[in-house]
Amino acid sequence: MRSLVTGGAGFIGSHLVEHLLDVGDSVVVLDDLSTGSMNNLAKVADHPGLEVVVGTILDPVIVRNVVLDVDRVFHLAAAVGVKLVVEQPLSCLRTNIHGTENILMVCHETGTTLLLASTSEIYGKNESDGLTEESDRILGSALKSRWSYAAAKGIDEAFARAYWEEYGLQVSIVRLFNTVGPRQKGRYGMVVPNLVGQAIRGESLTVFGDGRQTRCFSAVEDIVPALVAIAESPEAYGQAYNLGGSTEISILDLAETVLEVVDSASDVVLVPYANAYGPGYEDMRRRVPDNSKAKALIGFVPRTGIEAIVRGVAGSMRESVAGEDWQMAQARPARNGLPGTEH
Repeated sequence: MRSLVTGGAGFIGSHLVEHLLDVGDSVVVLDDLSTGSMNNLAKVADHPGLEVVVGTILDPVIVRNVVLDVDRVFHLAAAVGVKLVVEQPLSCLRTNIHGTENILMVCHETGTTLLLASTSEIYGKNESDGLTEESDRILGSALKSRWSYAAAKGIDEAFARAYWEEYGLQVSIVRLFNTVGPRQKGRYGMVVPNLVGQAIRGESLTVFGDGRQTRCFSAVEDIVPALVAIAESPEAYGQAYNLGGSTEISILDLAETVLEVVDSASDVVLVPYANAYGPGYEDMRRRVPDNSKAKALIGFVPRTGIEAIVRGVAGSMRESVAGEDWQMAQARPARNGLPGTEH
């Protein structure tokens, strides 16, 4: 089997590439290296089954050339993180919408199987206890870039579903919830590596708001095999599947867990949203997945606890030679009540 991984030099993409090579695939990576890094592929850089193409999914010629050469596509390339969306809103929307449509069109023309990586962000402010794939999407104002990523990924899903319904494209969708692990970077505002990096450096751990907002974190080593299993399940075509952690934890409790696991004497500082992001920032109090659909299809059960997740991130950071990559950049002043980073 020959697989294409768009965004394969990114955090999740690089772990997926390693897994596919381990199970015997040859792998083509397409990545523009805007947020990914060749360092993420260091472990497999010399693997004879790996080919890396530096290019963008916005280029239809490049997309066509790489898709023509593979049996299946894992589409993970996207502009992610509220910080990036705010600073480069047009390029992010173009990448997330037009880039995905390029992938869909070529996969349709060539009959290539496709797995589309989406996000729990599409649920927006829906704080239901156990979000199912049919749960309502509750988004804020279309004029706030905080919600443009969620809107764009929702359009991606709608495109994928339409290609399946109208053309029979063999496409399945996964919605990822706060996936965490080695090589994930805090500079885009991802909360676990940001807190772990602060703890390792002996800095105060910054928790936004009152810290009582809750999330469910999943380990990348639990998610990657599930991506492949769903991609290989014909029953999944035209469907979406949640993939997330099973344990709900507040960000304040997460910070305390980080201090304990890292053995840090740092303190925890609560930072008002208005100070961190400017006025008008909107966050969701909880985001809890219902994984029962993926469990029924492929037996998906997240097995890695939050302590082990934190331990893996800390170990990766301590081994990294590019320590600055783990730091979240200083938030820019808010524009029109929009945040500069993502928590």
